[in-house]
Formats: sequence, structure tokens, C-alpha cells
Amino acid sequence: MMARMSKVSVTALEDSALLATARRTLESEQAGIAALSGRLGAPFAAACRALIACEGRVIVCGMGKSGHIAGKIAATLASTGTPAFFLHPAEAGHGDLGMITRPDLLLALSNSGETAEILLLLPHVKRLGVPLIVLTGRTDSALARAATIALDVSVEQEACPHNLAPTTSTTAALAMGDALAVAVLEARGFSAEEFARRHPGGALGRRLLLHVEDVMRTGTALPRVGPDTLLGAGLVEMSAKGLGLTAVVDGDGKVLGVFTDGDLRRALDKHTDLHTTSMSQAMTADARTVSARDLAASAALLMEKHRVTALLVVDSERRLIGALNVHDLMRAGVV
Repeated sequence: MMARMSKVSVTALEDSALLATARRTLESEQAGIAALSGRLGAPFAAACRALIACEGRVIVCGMGKSGHIAGKIAATLASTGTPAFFLHPAEAGHGDLGMITRPDLLLALSNSGETAEILLLLPHVKRLGVPLIVLTGRTDSALARAATIALDVSVEQEACPHNLAPTTSTTAALAMGDALAVAVLEARGFSAEEFARRHPGGALGRRLLLHVEDVMRTGTALPRVGPDTLLGAGLVEMSAKGLGLTAVVDGDGKVLGVFTDGDLRRALDKHTDLHTTSMSQAMTADARTVSARDLAASAALLMEKHRVTALLVVDSERRLIGALNVHDLMRAGVV
């Protein structure tokens, strides 16, 4: 007869007991990760070199909880410049073994080092001459002995009070996988732009791939006036274009200054006559500008730094070619 779990009254649960368990869990996992640092050495460096030298794909495998960790490591490698995918060891024996080819590298996770489904892959891996890197909690295991490189990710104890549920051990394996991925991406010189190209649909991709020219307003949507334009006419231009500013340009389109909502408030405070004052008298001469090829995220930072809501876009000769405001950046998902 199946044993029943005792039912605990929710109202009887004390906050202090729950918090104490949570802290104990985090401290256990923190200690497990900290212990890895002292074990880093030649085998880790050799594993990094093997990953860099791999001309095929890095195939990551693991069963159970280790399989979930393996999937995450494969995803991290793939997004940081190392082609990788997860292979379920149990499916490998039913046709998926064909996914492993001679140029590849196998990265296997097994805390015990005796996972039967992974051990069944070894004859095929050996026949192909595929390098085998193992993350294991037992360096004397069958899997570790068969490995080209074995990395010790053992922990003293699981966070589970029964020392059974994979908790600290899976955290340690994940951390070691991250360490491998980051070491390899730095060694490759993998850039933020390359990372963004692998994440075009996310917020990071938008921040790193979108340039000012992708979001700026151009043509007739640009507010612009000449330096001799009267302030009243300049206000009409600014209102019509809805950017909260207007550029003041010379006959060649070069930016002489900018007139913003802030300049308008200051002009009104001084009781400036809108019908006799020219834009050159009321404008701010040192206009904040950006280049069309600047990252849109850089434009957002410039706005934040100088506490402005819009910027002019100029070419190398300071000719006006565009403008954008914070709402344009928000619509593009940059901020």
C-alpha cells in the first residue's frame, strides 16, 4: 500500500521556519559553487580548448534533472558562439544517435557517473573518435574513466534535507557549464553585437541592433527653421511636427542650434516678444546631437544623461538629417 504524505496545515506554517529552510538551501548551493573554484585547473583549460577546437557541434546530454541542466548549458553555448544542441540519451538509442558525427564533441552530465543511458553511448562515441567531456560528481566512475576530460562538480551534500533530491549538485553543474561557456566566449572574442544577432527578437537584440537611423524621423516630419525666422513662426513649426523641439539651420542645412520646450518656458519668463524675436536669439546654440549610425540605446543614454527628451541627428558635417524623441525609442522597444 502506498504511503501517504502527512497533510500540513497551511495556517500552522511559521514564516521563520520557511525562511530558515530557504536560507539553508541558498547557503548549501552557494557553498557548492564556491568549492568549484578551488578545483579549476588544467582539465578545465583543456575542456575550453577542446570546445574551441570543435569543428562540428557540441552535443550536450544528461538524464533526469541533469538533462534539464544539460539543455540550459547547450542553449547558453549556442547563444554565445559555440554551435550546440541537447541530445536526450534515452532517445539516442532509438535513432537519435545519428545526430553525433565525427567533427562533434560530446559534453555529458551525470552526477553519479554511472547513468546507464549515457554509458550506452560510449561505444559509438569511441568508434567515431568524438572527444568526450564529462561533468560528474564522481571522478572514479565509469563515465569519468571513459572521458577525454573529466571535470569534478561534486558537492558535499544536497540542499534537500534527505540528501536525495538533486539541488546543490545540479546548481554546481550549471555553474560549471556557465564557466565553460563564458571562458570560451571570451577566448573567441565574442562581442555583444554577435550576441544580439542571436537574440533579434528580445529586448537585448533591440538595444544592440537598432541604430538611430532605424527609428529617427526624416523628411517633412523634421521640424526646422532658419535663424531669422520669428519666434512665433518657430513655435508653429515645433507644434506641427510634435517632437518638442525644432532645429535651427542655415541655408546648407547645418545645425546652428535648437529650440525646445525648455527654451520656450525661459523665453516666456523673460516676456520675450514672439513677433519681434528671431530664433537665433532664443535658441540654444550647443544642441545635443547624435549620428545616424549610433546605437538607439546610446541615444537613450544621452537623453537620460542630459535630461532631454529629443535629439537632432546630424551627418559628419553637422547637417540635419533626422530627429527622434523618447517616444520613438519607446515604440521601438529600446527603453
